[in-house]
Amino acid sequence: MKRIKLKTWLIIGAGAIIVLALFFFFMNRATMSPSVSKTKGVQLTQNSAGQYQTVIKDGHYLTSAARGLTATSQGNQVDTKDFESGLLNLAKNHFKTGRYIFQEGQYLSSDTVNGLLSRQTDSNLTALNPKDNGKTDSSREPIYVQSLTEQDFMTKEGSNLKLAGMVVGVAMNTQDVYQKEQYGANYYQSISEEARIAYGKKIAPKLIKQIRAQTGVAKNIPIVIAMYANAPEDSLGGGAFYSEATSKSGTNISAWTNIDDKTVVFPKESSDSSSVGNDENTGFTNFKNDIANFFPNIAGATAIGHFTNSKLTSMKATVTTQFYSQTEIEAFANYVASAAVKFLPSSAPVQITIKTANETQVILNRKSDEKSYTMIYM
Repeated sequence: MKRIKLKTWLIIGAGAIIVLALFFFFMNRATMSPSVSKTKGVQLTQNSAGQYQTVIKDGHYLTSAARGLTATSQGNQVDTKDFESGLLNLAKNHFKTGRYIFQEGQYLSSDTVNGLLSRQTDSNLTALNPKDNGKTDSSREPIYVQSLTEQDFMTKEGSNLKLAGMVVGVAMNTQDVYQKEQYGANYYQSISEEARIAYGKKIAPKLIKQIRAQTGVAKNIPIVIAMYANAPEDSLGGGAFYSEATSKSGTNISAWTNIDDKTVVFPKESSDSSSVGNDENTGFTNFKNDIANFFPNIAGATAIGHFTNSKLTSMKATVTTQFYSQTEIEAFANYVASAAVKFLPSSAPVQITIKTANETQVILNRKSDEKSYTMIYM
């Protein structure tokens, strides 16, 4: 009888331990889950200082239906990421991160954006690009506007989110790539800085009018228009924002403000006569030579620096080589990290990607004013 009671108590005790273990497991999972605050089916991420809270709906990140749409399939792939991230940084000057909530563009549908990026026709007078004049030489009307990106900034009113402002990036071509016949060879038409800037200012009120015509967009919310110059198709670097203006109501636009942004490719080309990035270029050249002396299999090393008001804001470097063992990868990555501390700037964040022709091996990161790099092996 005692054995039966003992067995019973052991079973009960084991069951209690399992229940407690499950309780603490799920409590721990709840603690580790991303922190969100519910707003009528909408959730907000709790981001770190200096970053926007973002909108999650029904457990999914709220994406823009019009994201990635372009007037033509050609373009510099580096521009896409720089365009969107640069626009978000620019937005922080107008919509403070502690007050506003970021939402991917929800008011311009894919059909609307496709219509805006098209050429004007008798049936589509709202299009932003000029009518095709039928020419196939330098006198043709180029595609000026390559893409649009909408970013929404919301405020909380009780349990609801309300649109409080918008930032719309307009990516303008500096070079239009076209064919004289379908599936034919590519031809390149350069667009002068003067023509690009003038055309952007011309279509801005038209764009504002179309944005305010969308359901849910109030006529008196501030809309910031930021103009971006795409880099040529074969450029290693991306483009840069060059001007902005704000519409506070209707289609009225404030005076345009110049944005002093520049992208510099290192090592600098001999044709680049600008003094921007000269010191960084010297440092990167020394860095490249130093790691090449250590590891002779290097196929190439380049970097892209972003400057605002002639001051470096970020640098991304790529080192391409060939490895034959994991020990080679680790030894080289450690040497690159020490050389980067010695030669590359510390006043701005730096990212170095070490890769072969086919895959990334290591990513090294250093934030502004940090003394060492963190390494992530892929």
